[in-house]
Parts: sequence; C-alpha cells; structure tokens
Amino acid sequence: MSEPHFNIVLFQPEIPTNTGNIGRLCVASHCKLHLIGPMGFSIDEKQVRRAGLDYWVHLDHQYYENFEQFLQANDCLDRVSFFTTKAEQSLFDKKFSRGDWLMFGPETRGLPEELFKSRAAQSYRIPMFGQTRSLNLANSVSIVAYEGIRQLGLL
Repeated sequence: MSEPHFNIVLFQPEIPTNTGNIGRLCVASHCKLHLIGPMGFSIDEKQVRRAGLDYWVHLDHQYYENFEQFLQANDCLDRVSFFTTKAEQSLFDKKFSRGDWLMFGPETRGLPEELFKSRAAQSYRIPMFGQTRSLNLANSVSIVAYEGIRQLGLL
C-alpha cells in the first residue's frame, strides 16, 4: 500500500462490530488502521469479520499490545490528533495533512485525559446538537476521515 491518506488509531476498542466497520472504512478511504490493546474482543471474532465483510483481507492494519508499544513503533506523537468530546476545538478547526494520525478512544469511556489534556492544540471534538453525549465510534471515525479527505481534495 502506498502512503495512507490517514492513520486511524483506535485506543483500546471494545465493540467488535465498530472495529469491523472501521476496518471496512479504512479500505474504502485508503487509510491504515492501528489497534492499541488491550482490546475488549479478539480480532478474529465473528462480529469483526461480519462487519468488515470480505474487505478485511485488504486492510492495512497493525496491532500494538499497549500505548507504549505504539509509541515505540511510531514516531508520530506530534502528528496525532486526539478526538474526544472533552476537546475545546471543533473538528472543523483542524487543518488536515496527508498521513495524519487520528486517534479515537474506547466506546464506553473515550480517550484517557492524560493522553490529550497536555495536548489541547491537537485535540478536537465533533460538534453535536441537543443532549447527545457522544456519537458511535464508527460514525465518528467516518466523519473525521471524510472531512480530511474533503479538505485535501482526495476524491
């Protein structure tokens, strides 16, 4: 695979169908998927395969046992954008560059504050209306990835 449009990073994902859907999205959007454990499921689970359909074999992905292993393997922390409902900046304030690293937290608790708190300039939220606390993880990744693709004129 040539350089991916973006590097999608899932920090300790918990729901296999979300990860399967995100894997399919990564194939469709020419993104690489990075999975940071521990995960709440096995990547071989039936739900992951069902959600990812037959695209999973085409997915460029990497698994890391923990965040430290991710950092050791990738010199990217200054290029990571953290997506969290706790950020002040809107997704639409982000200026995307090809190859950016886009990190999302687990479905039930989001990213740990220690990951993004000291990096507020790299932290973004997806604007929401009403009483909604958060969006589905797969939907959030889709929104962010395609906003980046739109900004870069890749379609």
